Amino acid sequence: MTAAARAGEPAPGAGATGADSRPRFTIGEVLADLRDEFPDVTISKIRYLEGEDLVHPQRTPSGYRKFSTADIDRLRFVLAAQRDQYLPLRVIKEQLDALDRGESPATLPARPEVTAPESQPAPAREPEQGEPLSAADFAAAADLDDAQLADCVQYGLLTPGADGRFPASALAVARAAGGLARHGIEPRHLRVYRTSAEREAALVEQVVAPVLMARSEDAHTRAAEQLRELGTLSTQLHTALLEARLREVLGADAGA
Repeated sequence: MTAAARAGEPAPGAGATGADSRPRFTIGEVLADLRDEFPDVTISKIRYLEGEDLVHPQRTPSGYRKFSTADIDRLRFVLAAQRDQYLPLRVIKEQLDALDRGESPATLPARPEVTAPESQPAPAREPEQGEPLSAADFAAAADLDDAQLADCVQYGLLTPGADGRFPASALAVARAAGGLARHGIEPRHLRVYRTSAEREAALVEQVVAPVLMARSEDAHTRAAEQLRELGTLSTQLHTALLEARLREVLGADAGA
């Protein structure tokens, strides 16, 4: 059940931008509400989606974000469309704008289905989870141009298969790289992220390796669970350290 349904609030449009007396949540509470369904979501991701004009939380006088239940359902719509349909943010924003204009049902599905207008041909079948994509389809799904995709490959952020196709699982990396590029951080600047990820993975591998040496199905299952937990903790630590450093930057700017 969505947050809007729990609070009796319509979604996704009117309650997301207008001031009202409906329940309001901190960004941490929003993260907790979404994380069961979207384990990879982070506070930085929510802030990024706000920056892309996909959600419009209110601000307290001290500057803290306060999200309505309709805001949370808008976020759920965006995250589900990215995860299940590999849609770029530009297309998702067009869908939300249409919903806000009342051109589609007001209820947000947990996993939205997009139907082409009758005057348009039906869209091509979306790739199945793990199904490789051609370079053109991958770039379109990640909202990258050809040059940006080539740069991501050149600097080791993405690795195509021998047939030149890209795994759908790499879309998260490509979308993040594209988002950073829109802020002037090009793929050539991102090698530090790749190097850091490789070092973190090596550290985690050292922890799990003794379990895998048993070479049994039970050991493999335990190792997979341990990897997931360590991956989540590593992501949380990385995010917390980065956000702490960025807060220091803001503090330094404020004192300047």
